Amino acid sequence: MTFQPIKGVITPTVTPFDDAGEVNLDAIQPMVDFLIEHGVKGVYPLGTTGEGVLLSKEERKLVADATVKAVDGAVPVIVHTGSITTRDTIELTQHAYDIGADAVAVITPYYFELSDEALEQHFSAIAESTPELPIYLYKFPAVTGNTISLELVTHLANKHENIVGLKDSSGDLLTLFATNHLHDGQFNTAMGPDELIVGGVAMGIDASVSGHSNLVPEIIVGIYNATVAGDLEEARRYQYMLNAVRNILQAGAWLPLVKGLMIERGIPVGGVRRPLLTAPDTLIQACVKEFKTLGVSL
Repeated sequence: MTFQPIKGVITPTVTPFDDAGEVNLDAIQPMVDFLIEHGVKGVYPLGTTGEGVLLSKEERKLVADATVKAVDGAVPVIVHTGSITTRDTIELTQHAYDIGADAVAVITPYYFELSDEALEQHFSAIAESTPELPIYLYKFPAVTGNTISLELVTHLANKHENIVGLKDSSGDLLTLFATNHLHDGQFNTAMGPDELIVGGVAMGIDASVSGHSNLVPEIIVGIYNATVAGDLEEARRYQYMLNAVRNILQAGAWLPLVKGLMIERGIPVGGVRRPLLTAPDTLIQACVKEFKTLGVSL
């Protein structure tokens, strides 16, 4: 198995829907074209931002396949395949391998509280099911109720060559820093919290998996590139701009607003799947006006 760590901004892409609430596969191509044109280094469909847990297995497979085809090798595609059962996760992971995805990310199972032994067996079974496919562990205890300890990450990475990285959305940068040495320094670390990008990248974290990069990729890419270049003044300028964007979006439900504002940018992603509620147009237009005061054009 060959694997090249991803360094840069990875977009956890939204899932487009049509007016009837069905997956809109035709909208995936313009969406990924927009992101790649703005400098993202990876595409990550079907995670939290992609409403993956609200889709059926067949829908997830269709979106994964359409995304791989739309990207067409321009950047790596990391398909999120995590599910509540080991069996379904293995099925989705094998499908990702079959369609030519570059890697998968697997969140901890949710709802039931799981021991380290259960998690170890879960992730090991997935790694062994597709030994040639790179796998990222995905840590987001706020939504799953289960975490991945540093000890478990280390054990799994040492046991399975194809467990190549950790995507952490908990804000626990210390665990990410502590895993940098794994796989002879090639373990791929990716952070989720957008408010910490400058600090995390400056300390050596490889990638930012930014939900906001669906909407304002130029800002996230600007933060990352300036930080890597050592231009901290420019990096902080972009980070303050992003923080202002985040404050605006906190006026309502975050994901419905992101998708509504993406439509304002000409990206036809549609609404969200229930039980999520689509953002009202009055709120979207109010956000557009606030964005303009920041100098952010939509």
